[in-house]
Amino acid sequence: MNSKRIAPAYEQLAILERGVQDLNVRDDFVALLDRSHRTQTPLRVKAGFDPTSPDLHLGHTVLMEKMAQFQRLGHEIIFVVGDYTALIGDPSGRNAARPPLSEERIAANAKTYTDQAFKVLDQARTRTEWNSRWLSQLSFRDVIVLASRYNVGRMLERRDFKTRFEEGRQIAVHEFLYPLVQGYDSVVLECDVELGGHDQIFNLNVGRHLMEAYGLRPQVVITVPLLVGLDGVEKMSKSKGNYVGITDASDDMFGKIMSISDETMWTWYPLLTERVPDRGAPLDAKKALAQEQVARFHGREVADETLDWWNAGRPPRNVEEVSLQGGPLFAVVAAAGLAKSGSDARRKIAQGGVSLDEQRITDPSWAIGPGVYMLRAGKKLARRITVT
Repeated sequence: MNSKRIAPAYEQLAILERGVQDLNVRDDFVALLDRSHRTQTPLRVKAGFDPTSPDLHLGHTVLMEKMAQFQRLGHEIIFVVGDYTALIGDPSGRNAARPPLSEERIAANAKTYTDQAFKVLDQARTRTEWNSRWLSQLSFRDVIVLASRYNVGRMLERRDFKTRFEEGRQIAVHEFLYPLVQGYDSVVLECDVELGGHDQIFNLNVGRHLMEAYGLRPQVVITVPLLVGLDGVEKMSKSKGNYVGITDASDDMFGKIMSISDETMWTWYPLLTERVPDRGAPLDAKKALAQEQVARFHGREVADETLDWWNAGRPPRNVEEVSLQGGPLFAVVAAAGLAKSGSDARRKIAQGGVSLDEQRITDPSWAIGPGVYMLRAGKKLARRITVT
């Protein structure tokens, strides 16, 4: 039983249309929201995630926040873990077939997905479904019937398939099954709405077609824009290494966000926050964005500490303190345990990898007298040294 009163359609639209890229079909969506308000019956809203990597990143949270908006408005969210579709591999946006994953790897990834998803979603009000529950029960006859409900011509209208076909590159037959089985999820769950990233628009519309073919009211399709990765070029992806993981350490999360270009930052703002940035102060805007994302996943106190740490020049955390004798820099670096030997210390110094109190020194014979110093070798190795 839904305990939250469902608001009128126009109030919900003001929230749910914000940040949307595709809405198919808007009139149907308005009618669904109106009926939901009149009958106080929640809509059944589905979004699927294939556990192809072990962690979620900020790109996933753009879609999850839209799911959370529906949830806060009183609707039923179905989080579909695509453990079976992951065996096929989603070809969306790819110029080659996705390498298959083992069932063991998919199961391990799915466990972390479901754990991490509830950093954004309300777990108590989320229905989690694994699509292997129904897809593994399909007979070969069932698959033939499913395949008969769609035609190859329409499948080849999909941009990635069309490009590969025109360029004479391979399209495996099993890749055609992916949009069909994803669409079949909606048939089984009888969804009112399906959410996805913009690159999923074809697959989601296949779901609309299949629902109608099976005698059901077709779902409304809503997509959100894709979050560009740290490189500012391709969509955020674990496989491309251009991601900010939602389980990243606070320092790493803050630092990654600070590394993006100003142009990329402006595209992140409307997708990750409702804050309106000050475009006249891009550095302050970037710090505010980084602080907000750290607060989202680590808490406000940690976010404030991380901002202070960044503003202080990123001093190493939990630095080991050592006391040692003065002498040439290479000998001090080795004695502090920041190099394997004197010759290793000389090499690091000559390559510009050693700094003393944030001053880079390239002379291995630099003499260090009595005092207290911050000695660094590389980005992560550091000691607070007391020289006698």
